[in-house]
Amino acid sequence: MEENVYQLQYALDTFYFLVCGALVMWMAAGFAMLESGLVRTKNTTEILTKNVVLYATASTMYLICGYAIMYGQSFFLSGIGSVDVPETLKNFAAREDGFGGSAIYSSSSDFFFQVVFAATCMSIVSGAVAERMKLWAFLLFSLVMIGFIYPMEGSWVWGASGVFGLNLDDQFGFKDFAGSGVVHLAGASAALAGVILLGARKGKYGPNGEIHAITGANLPLATLGALILWFGWFGFNGGSVLKLGDIASANTVALVFLNTNAAAAGGLLGALVVARFLFGKADLTMILNGALAGLVAITASPDTPGAVGAVVIGAVAGVLVVFAILGLDKLRIDDPVGAISVHGAAGFYGLMVVPFTAEGTSFLGQLVGALVIFGWVFVISFIVWFVIKLVMGIRVSEEEEFEGLDLAECGMEAYPEFTNK
Repeated sequence: MEENVYQLQYALDTFYFLVCGALVMWMAAGFAMLESGLVRTKNTTEILTKNVVLYATASTMYLICGYAIMYGQSFFLSGIGSVDVPETLKNFAAREDGFGGSAIYSSSSDFFFQVVFAATCMSIVSGAVAERMKLWAFLLFSLVMIGFIYPMEGSWVWGASGVFGLNLDDQFGFKDFAGSGVVHLAGASAALAGVILLGARKGKYGPNGEIHAITGANLPLATLGALILWFGWFGFNGGSVLKLGDIASANTVALVFLNTNAAAAGGLLGALVVARFLFGKADLTMILNGALAGLVAITASPDTPGAVGAVVIGAVAGVLVVFAILGLDKLRIDDPVGAISVHGAAGFYGLMVVPFTAEGTSFLGQLVGALVIFGWVFVISFIVWFVIKLVMGIRVSEEEEFEGLDLAECGMEAYPEFTNK
């Protein structure tokens, strides 16, 4: 009887992990649609190529070495599923879930769930460097990001024993439930380092400090992308509960889903109100980024606030992201899709509001964790970007930028029927 209960919990937790991982994988489509909608038509094929290929490179590099660095178990050498045998069932996968027991699930499902998080982190970088970065320079960086930079900082938060003996949870009480820092702040930090070395798009900023808007080509596609990300986020946050097979965990999953949705709605409404106040219009791009900012912010601790608290957290993030986007423009940091603001500013904010609702956390501990993640990822990313720049260059020529990266990098156009011959 007891063995049957264990088998049922094992099956349920494993299946839940796989479903949530599939939802997070679907976020790759969201990033692809969002970014392709916010760039100009002449760069659509290239941005889609980046998003598709980076998912493959992330999946491969995380298999080769990323997971081993982050969690100390190599699937590349031992083979996925090598420990998935009935004899180990009752002692399997001993990561404590925080609700009175250990989650038990297939190691293969754990790898799958973690690898889609790694791919999400790299997807953040893609939009920020859009419309002027060489495709192959970006893909080369993605190998280092997923194979080394991301799993190193991930091990300091989620690993049982972090590399160099650093464990931000045990040593500082740092909490990052599903990745406001590990995934989103990290992705934004890598993007910021690349954008600083890359420079702005031609024509974005004038010689006298003026800022020229470069509008996206397909806002329906961008809206679809944002909604796909919203949908996928239920797997992102919900799966991070790590189990479903008992009453306490099931209730936590439900609360996480509720708060995830509430924060997204709050973020959207916050950005809508601020955009109306600042611009006199309902700016769709700000609204979409507001919803995403709310999602990023709640990701640090979606299991502790009530629904109203989640709305407030999201609303503040939505307000913050509008000012962050405007602030980066004033600093002449060109981010075509607002990725640095959404994932960086809102990610940091999400980490810092955790102590308002989560017991055992402190503002100092959260600040230390955020600074460690940002410092590590930004500095190492800057070095890697700089080396790539010296070796092969990271920016296309001015002629190629004017022509569009679709032809320059991919040799085909996304919308050939609209091109003047």
